Amino acid sequence: MTKVHNFSAGPAVLPREVIDECIEALGNFANTNLSLIEVSHRSKEFVAVMDDARSVVKELMNLGDDYEVLYLQGGASTQFLMVAMNLLENKAAYTDTGTWASKAIKEAKALGNVDVIGSSEDKNYNYIPKDYNITTDYDYFHCTSNNTIYGTQMKSFPNSPIPLVCDMSSDIFSRPLDFSKFDLIYAGAQKNMGPAGATLVVVKKDILGKVSRKIPTMLNYNTHISKESMFNTPPVFSVFASLANLNWIKRQGGLEAMEARNTEKAGILYSEIDSNELFEGTTAIEDRSIMNATFVLKDESLNDKFLAACAEAKINGLKGHRSVGGFRASMYNALEADDVRALVNVMQTFK
Repeated sequence: MTKVHNFSAGPAVLPREVIDECIEALGNFANTNLSLIEVSHRSKEFVAVMDDARSVVKELMNLGDDYEVLYLQGGASTQFLMVAMNLLENKAAYTDTGTWASKAIKEAKALGNVDVIGSSEDKNYNYIPKDYNITTDYDYFHCTSNNTIYGTQMKSFPNSPIPLVCDMSSDIFSRPLDFSKFDLIYAGAQKNMGPAGATLVVVKKDILGKVSRKIPTMLNYNTHISKESMFNTPPVFSVFASLANLNWIKRQGGLEAMEARNTEKAGILYSEIDSNELFEGTTAIEDRSIMNATFVLKDESLNDKFLAACAEAKINGLKGHRSVGGFRASMYNALEADDVRALVNVMQTFK
C-alpha cells in the first residue's frame, strides 16, 4: 500500500499492526478455521474477546467493579437518547459546545426538561464555556469533551455534585484523566478506538434504575449489563478491532504515552499555523483540541490550490466541515508525527 497521510475525522486512522491483526483474524480467527466475520458471537473464542475488550477499558481507565463496560450499537447518536431515557427524571443540565452537543440536547428535550447552563454558540463554538454553575436540583450534567467539527477540547472537568455524563467520542483514550469523576462515558469507536460499528459505554451502576418511566428493553442499560453486552448480536468485527487497538495503546505505554505523542503532534501543527502568515486558527488558543486542529487560509481563494497541493503529497481528509470551512487535521492516537510533518512541509512549501 502506498503511504497516505490520513487526517480523516472518522472513520479514522488505525495502527498498521492493528489492521494486520484484523486481516489475520478475517482469514482464520483464533485457530477456528473460520473468519472473524462468520464466527458465532456465542463461541468461547469470541466471548473471550468481548470479556477482554471490556476488562482492558477498566484497566486503562483505572476503574473498579462499581463500573460496567458495554459495547453497544447505534453510535453516539443513540446514546444522546439512551442517556436521557435512563437518567432524566425531572431536569438535566447540558453545555452546548457544538453540533453533537446540540443534538444531545435535542434528544434529551424530547424526554424532559433541559437547561443549557453554558454555551459557545455565540461565537460559532470556537471556545469552551467555563463560567457555569452545576446545582444539585439537576438529575445529571452532560458535556462533550472534544468537539470534532470546531476543534475545541475541554482541558479540565468540573467537580460535579450530580452524576457527570460525558460524550468522549473523539478524544477517548487520548490522555489520562481521573475517570472516576465520571458516572457515564460514551464514545463511538470510529475516532480513537477502532472501526465504525461499536459504541463504548462506561457506566457507574448505582446511577441506574432511578427513573419512573418504562424504558424500552433495547434502550435500557441494565438490559445490556445483565447480558454482558451480548443481549443481541454485537458488532463482532468492531469489538475485535477495538480490543486490538486498546492492546496497542497498552504496548505503547498507556494513556500517558498517548498524551505525549498527541501533544507533540498538535504542537508541531499549531506552531506552523501560528507562524505561517497564510493561515490562522479558528479556535481560542486555550481551548485548542489536540485531536482536531481547525484552521483557514486568510485568502480563501487559495483553498482549492492548497487542497490540490495536499493531494499531491498524499494527504487525505483535510477539508474542513462546512460549519467552519477551511481545513481540519484530525490527529488521533495512531497518526504519526511524521504525518503531521508532511502536512507542515506542504504548508511551508505553499507559502
